[in-house]
Amino acid sequence: MNALHISATLGVRGIDLELDVEEGETVAILGPNGAGKSTLLQLVSGSVLPDSGDVRLGEDVLTDTSSRIFVPIHARGVATLAQDALLFPHMDARTNVAFAPRSTGANRAHANGVADRWLDAVGASHLAGRRPAQLSGGQAQRVAIARALAADPRLLLLDEPLAALDVETAPAVRRVLRTVLRESARTALIVTHDLLDVVALADSVAVIDNGRVVERGSVADVLTTPRSEFGARIAGVNLLSGRAVDADDTTSLTTSWGMKVRGSGRHATGTPLVAVFSPAAVSVHPTPPHASPRNVFEVVIEEMEVQGSGIRVRSRPHPDGSPGMAADITPAAVSDLGLEPGRSVFFVVKSREVALHPALQSRP
Repeated sequence: MNALHISATLGVRGIDLELDVEEGETVAILGPNGAGKSTLLQLVSGSVLPDSGDVRLGEDVLTDTSSRIFVPIHARGVATLAQDALLFPHMDARTNVAFAPRSTGANRAHANGVADRWLDAVGASHLAGRRPAQLSGGQAQRVAIARALAADPRLLLLDEPLAALDVETAPAVRRVLRTVLRESARTALIVTHDLLDVVALADSVAVIDNGRVVERGSVADVLTTPRSEFGARIAGVNLLSGRAVDADDTTSLTTSWGMKVRGSGRHATGTPLVAVFSPAAVSVHPTPPHASPRNVFEVVIEEMEVQGSGIRVRSRPHPDGSPGMAADITPAAVSDLGLEPGRSVFFVVKSREVALHPALQSRP
């Protein structure tokens, strides 16, 4: 069994994490810079010891502060692949990959056989005799993937493995990773900022913010009905948080600063909710329209940027510091309305375009 469980605190970094990963599952770890994503990997790999908590891989306890158990990094059955290949410069590719089984006691013939198998699996057999200085970035990363897998890890940690690759090389390496993760059915965590990595590689998503897991769900759920600010940001949708209040035939949400949002679905009064709606569903008006049922929000434009063939207009952050709302409109509309940063306008969205979902609650 290679299911992962981690529950750990680390005061100096503001970490209070709890995460469970099923055997053979690949989980994308998302979140803003400094949220605690890399710390999560370090706690699992054993390069950082928590103040309190435990890490378990299958039935094996890797860390347990209450019992003073701390399995060394090399004995955890965990391999890490970072954005830098970190190959040994004095070894050729085959020897680099063979180093993993050799370090666990395999003889040279067996280790070379394992290296050849994994180099073939990642499409790098023809690179076996080259040293790292003779490899391109994409080639070096393929060899690094083979080396990580040659150790036969029970858990694979991927720390932005494609971030250093150019836009032409990354897709090919991403396909390699997808193939090996699917065919080997390895349990894996992948820290990434790239939505393509999430869609192509992950089975599910965990969003970390301020040192806590604030959202956990399938890739489809997080990208279509996000429950966290960062989840909404990467999915490209608007998200407002608040609590349910009574309405005539539906539910409304009231934010902490008093904004009321009407949407679809019924929820008990007082239920913590998030309202999710697409920027494409938002129209921009210079004066408030009176048609109903609509949500009309008076906002001040913060910025405007090109988004595909249109313009994304974003309002100033909300009083609680959360990101402002976004509206996607045509360049012609921007010109006709004379929109510019600092101008007050009205964002309008029909209530049927707003989905209300129960908010996920992080641990206290």
